[in-house]
Amino acid sequence: MNVDAFLSKRRPSWEELEALLEAARRRPEKLGPTRVLALGRRYRGAAADLAIARRSFPGDPTVAYLEGLVDRARHVVYDAPTRRGSVVRFITRDYWRLVVERRPALLLAASLLFAPAFLSGAWAWSDPGRAAGLVPAAYRSVTEPRPHGSNDELSSPQRAAISSQIFTNNIEVTFLAFAGGMLLGLGTALLLVSNGVLLGTVAGLAIGAGNGRVFFELVVAHGVLELSCITVAGAAGLRLGWSIVEPGLRTRMASLGAEARRSIAIVLGTMPWLVLAGLTEGFVTGSGISLGAVLAVGLGLGLAYWTLVIWRGLGSSATAGPVTSLADTT
Repeated sequence: MNVDAFLSKRRPSWEELEALLEAARRRPEKLGPTRVLALGRRYRGAAADLAIARRSFPGDPTVAYLEGLVDRARHVVYDAPTRRGSVVRFITRDYWRLVVERRPALLLAASLLFAPAFLSGAWAWSDPGRAAGLVPAAYRSVTEPRPHGSNDELSSPQRAAISSQIFTNNIEVTFLAFAGGMLLGLGTALLLVSNGVLLGTVAGLAIGAGNGRVFFELVVAHGVLELSCITVAGAAGLRLGWSIVEPGLRTRMASLGAEARRSIAIVLGTMPWLVLAGLTEGFVTGSGISLGAVLAVGLGLGLAYWTLVIWRGLGSSATAGPVTSLADTT
């Protein structure tokens, strides 16, 4: 069976399920006995169709449409779990699966962030005079002599205040990366490229001035996790933009709404990691610890995050049920 014949045969059943879900509005008791039974039949049919579509038409928009439809129907048919249970499940499983589902967008987001960083870094190292004019004045101090391992001599209250400011800024950047998807993903792409250019230029200036070790001491502890979070938020924004460009079988508004719920869930799930990155920057960066310790902290945090992506995201995909966002259970 080709995809056109499949759609022609099964679309009326899906449309009936859509109508039943719209009538129920998360409360199946509103449907009455006859339509509740019909809801169960149509849900089982859609779940079977999803299995067929995944096997026969991988990558076709039909698969994404059916995934969304089955997700929505599941919570009406089986009723939503308690909020406490849904939050625990989201933290331990569904957040990581949402990240894994966006693998192509993750690769694109990482390319938009790190490719400009490497290119601008090479340019700044070879032409520091012009590159210095590109970065804000606050960053030009990277070219000034500074001994590695130096302590910034901040008190604990000062570190706490700086940490709070840092993770607030990180959360703002994450939200901007997500919100930029509303501009067909162009806003997200621009944010990723601009952050990559700034990071690479500052790194190139520091290395060119002989401050490469100092730069890594000041950046790596929090930077690996922070850049990971920005990449994930960027992937969510890019997918949000693509849902408008290529809505599949849905209308553009329906496609945008479905993807927005999942993208918001990704942003919410990423926030605790951004807070951790901010705490690390506030209390570890500039504290005078050795480069080895800085690398251990930074790479350890990054490894912990991506290990969870692989373990809880890829590892649970084959056995767990449909992915849901927190918005689906409220």
